[in-house]
Amino acid sequence: MSQVLHTPPPTQTPVRPPTGHDLTALAARHGLSVSGARPSLPEYVRQLWARRHFITAFATAKLTAQYSQAKLGQVWQVMTPLLNAAVYYFIFGVLLGTKRHVPDYVPFLVTGVFIWTFTQSSIMAGTRAIAGNLGLVRALHFPRAALPISFALQQLQQLLFSMAALIVILLSFGVPVAASWVLAVPALVLQFTFNAGMSMIMARLGAKTPDIAQLMPFVLRTWMYVSGVMWSIDKITHSDHLPHVVTVLLQINPAAVYIDLMRFALIDSFHSSSLPPHVWVVATGWALLSGIGGFIYFWKAEETYGRG
Repeated sequence: MSQVLHTPPPTQTPVRPPTGHDLTALAARHGLSVSGARPSLPEYVRQLWARRHFITAFATAKLTAQYSQAKLGQVWQVMTPLLNAAVYYFIFGVLLGTKRHVPDYVPFLVTGVFIWTFTQSSIMAGTRAIAGNLGLVRALHFPRAALPISFALQQLQQLLFSMAALIVILLSFGVPVAASWVLAVPALVLQFTFNAGMSMIMARLGAKTPDIAQLMPFVLRTWMYVSGVMWSIDKITHSDHLPHVVTVLLQINPAAVYIDLMRFALIDSFHSSSLPPHVWVVATGWALLSGIGGFIYFWKAEETYGRG
């Protein structure tokens, strides 16, 4: 009887928990895949193209709702850059005397403000594209690049809406309609490509570090001051007091390049001699670098958006 009581229990083999490799093999065996896994780049482009109607509708809806609470509504799309231009005219044109060195200073300034606002607003909207739409990102499955691209498209729509006021200002100050106005179309296409790429870059950075949205207004304000919005880069770079490297950096500054292209297209007193060397090549290069590079950079983090 005591022999039975003191018999040790049979030894049990411990159960080994499944490893990551085992779980991966099990999922593959049953045809399972990671939720929100990043597709290949060609497949990602195909998915994005399939949702082009959503991108357009989303951009239009955001534009319509932007000033829905204001009494003047969509009028603020034009009033905001015009008020900024009025402030810059008083400070730079009148107090600092910048207008004395620039023919057709008011058309020059207003064109610069409108085109700069397009880039500035696209980058700021892109910075919050993911972080500000986490509910949409977590609830629905779609290519996340649709969000920053739609915000860039929204800003393009706003610019086109504002161009009517810009044309009125140009005609009011004696700028004639010219065949060169057609050049505004390829210039805007290149700028939109650049802005969309920058919007995607900032969307990825903003999704990982939301505090970047608080820093960007200071960065963009500094960028604006060196982009020739209120003054002529051509006049400054032709002086002898600037180092050569500074002159080159001012001339290839992408924001300044697109502003100068639009001034050349719309203002007859802004001659080709005022443009930086190889301006169309530089503008195309920036558009391709930002558009393609920004798209790939955003795509590489596709499966991380909305997590954590």
